[in-house]
Amino acid sequence: MRVSRHLSVPIVTTALALALAACGAGGTAENTGAKSTKQGGGSGSSAEHTDDISVGVKPDAKAVKLLPAAVKARGTISVAMDLSSPPTSFMASDNKTAIGFNPDFSRLIAAKLGLKLQINNIKFDTIITGLQADRYDFTASTMGATKDRLKVLDMVDYFTAGTGVSVPYGNPQKLGTHSLCGRRVAVQTGSTAELQWLPLRSKEDCTSKGKPAIKPVVLASVNDALTQLVSKRVDAVMYDFTGLQWAATQQPKTFQVLKPMVATKTVTVALKKDSPLTPAVQAAIQSIIDDPKYTEALGRWGFQGLGIKTAAMAVPQD
Repeated sequence: MRVSRHLSVPIVTTALALALAACGAGGTAENTGAKSTKQGGGSGSSAEHTDDISVGVKPDAKAVKLLPAAVKARGTISVAMDLSSPPTSFMASDNKTAIGFNPDFSRLIAAKLGLKLQINNIKFDTIITGLQADRYDFTASTMGATKDRLKVLDMVDYFTAGTGVSVPYGNPQKLGTHSLCGRRVAVQTGSTAELQWLPLRSKEDCTSKGKPAIKPVVLASVNDALTQLVSKRVDAVMYDFTGLQWAATQQPKTFQVLKPMVATKTVTVALKKDSPLTPAVQAAIQSIIDDPKYTEALGRWGFQGLGIKTAAMAVPQD
């Protein structure tokens, strides 16, 4: 399995050495195959899972039957993703191996189709144009379905993601997802937490009930936000749930992620609109969901409880 180097995507680090950045500083590189051993061990822990989860997975006959003849003859399938977002998509500390839930899931798709996988590391905002230009076959990049995206993409559901809230470990202020009124809550600039979810929670949970509004603290990155949480300059951080959960597993007894999530959404594997590969990929995704490997893949990145039952064609969520 190869990782093509289309650009150098550095993994940001902080003084806290948070796992949002800790598992692979530096640029991308060629990878001739995921390792067959784990570094650290443990499921959903701080382990760096560099082993190929698809080893031993047999092709799904129904999915293989749906493959276009040209793809079957080629013997490979290519995926585009931005390897700069732990724990969904990032580089291992060897700076060669693509790891995270999305590389794992992509390897399983290829295995279910009986194909070899080519991983292409590109910026997120160039993925859709790359699919449209037939440079890549699909993307597994935690992409949500929107009306605009569905105009140019086929999108198939593969797991649930969402926005969460992190507080100091032990939750000393006894905060809850719906009890943040008057509190300083850090958000990343331009994020859905800043633009949508914090204002909504502030209105519905607080100001509409005569309580003080949530006080947004807008910062450049989630690492800045978590640093301020540790230093008690903010009371909570609102951000992508999987990222917060990963930081909590990497820094034991430092952060605690509140439940329930602020918001949830099903995210998708995407292909070019009307791609001849879509039926086969959809069948492969359903086969993965029905396989114990799905639970394993979710669990080893801390995504327990975020699985779905059906690989449905996506509907817009905006």
